[in-house]
Amino acid sequence: MKLESIIGLEIHVQLKTKSKMFCGCQNGVEAPPNSAICPVCMGHPGTLPVPNKAAIDMGAIAALAINCTIGEESKFDRKNYFYPDLPKGYQISQYDKPIGVDGYVEVQSQKLKVKSRVGIIRLHLEEDAAKLIHGADGKHSLVDFNRAGTPLAEIVTKPDLRSPAEAKTFLHALRLILRYCNISDADMEKGQLRCDANISLRPLDKKDRFFTKTEVKNMNSFKSVERALEYEIQRQTKLWENHTPPTVQTTRGWNDEKGITEEQRLKEEAHDYRFFPEPDIPPLRFTKEYVERMRAKIPELPRAKHKRFIDQFDMDPTDIAVILEDKKLADWTEQTIGELREWLVALEGEGTEEERWERDHKRLVKLVTGWITTKLFKLMNETKTTSANIPITPENFAEFITFIYQNKINSTVAQEVLEAMFKEKAEPHHYIEEKKLAQVSDEDAIGTIVTEVLDEQAEAVATYKKGKHGALQFLIGQVMKKMKGKANPIIVEKLLKKSL
Repeated sequence: MKLESIIGLEIHVQLKTKSKMFCGCQNGVEAPPNSAICPVCMGHPGTLPVPNKAAIDMGAIAALAINCTIGEESKFDRKNYFYPDLPKGYQISQYDKPIGVDGYVEVQSQKLKVKSRVGIIRLHLEEDAAKLIHGADGKHSLVDFNRAGTPLAEIVTKPDLRSPAEAKTFLHALRLILRYCNISDADMEKGQLRCDANISLRPLDKKDRFFTKTEVKNMNSFKSVERALEYEIQRQTKLWENHTPPTVQTTRGWNDEKGITEEQRLKEEAHDYRFFPEPDIPPLRFTKEYVERMRAKIPELPRAKHKRFIDQFDMDPTDIAVILEDKKLADWTEQTIGELREWLVALEGEGTEEERWERDHKRLVKLVTGWITTKLFKLMNETKTTSANIPITPENFAEFITFIYQNKINSTVAQEVLEAMFKEKAEPHHYIEEKKLAQVSDEDAIGTIVTEVLDEQAEAVATYKKGKHGALQFLIGQVMKKMKGKANPIIVEKLLKKSL
């Protein structure tokens, strides 16, 4: 039997507000357990919730960024269920009138050769529950209420995903959008982005039907989402092959150590939660002016920036994918390229400024991305430096690239210069002058050293003349060593070949 997987996701995103959803307690702080709390977020009798305007604004921005429609009215509801992590015995959420509805996220992956549009059913706001900490003995659990009341945006997709890898790619694209909008850091390992997956299978000849789904929880990384879905496909496939497909909706937890899902409970339906309008919070009214004001706060998003970097800079798509992972790094890179453009068009040469840019910019851009994604990243990782704290200005990095582009320094010297720029905040031209690191391209000066090396390395010369051309690299290395790495290697190779 040929089956296809039908996957939909429910994503909870912690918002980066200063205070909680309905009270003034600090949000997202590292504090001792049960210290960032108050009577409101603890659900004490007689307390009243007051909606956080910043959270509502962030919810609206997120909804618009994923192409949702914001209606004229939205409201909060009470969602009733009884768990030890829910102080009030109900959660303030949204049911029939969420912030945003009917959106989509475009997903593209060169690796998977996937280009699709994943529909978004809704984005609504709610408060988070407390955090349960289970004891190693399996008999005791502790509750930390600091997280209770944290503002959440829940994003529910349509069942448009068809593979675990596509689900992982979608989550990655969504996280980038949220980070670019600066509404959440969306770090799954820190619990700032949590994902539940609904998955069912169906025969390929029954594409007009949906079958009983299973919800999978407790996944704390993109990889675990992918692994859990892969396991569920295998498990449910066996059920179908045995003519016992799922008939009851269940919730299963992902056990990362064992690599399996485990049944937790029967899946609740909406009526089980007994939703009713939150009586203490009046409905929200959204004017067209408000919606447009929130839309104006959305920055250039990753897909648009990806397209522009290709169109404007001829940047390699693989390099773009790495650089766009971090908005601050992407902005820093673009500023560097802007500085290089000004430098390039100011040079004297054939053609107009635009013609010079069109002729030479691709190599310059490749130098920029190459040095960022290799040597600069290495320095950042070694020193645990974030993109917000790169100690090199775009102007200085652009000047550094021009020295390489003009063959004024070779690769070995360039690495020394970059390290000095990073660790000592040195300016490239001052450092090169002070240390006398400029590359030597004078053929007479290099020729003198080439003659010395050939006289000293008679055995290597004889080996080369026997047809073993690997000896040439040895001879180049000897010349470079004598000239302390400053010789232009292209000229060194040319003079050696001429002499040999």
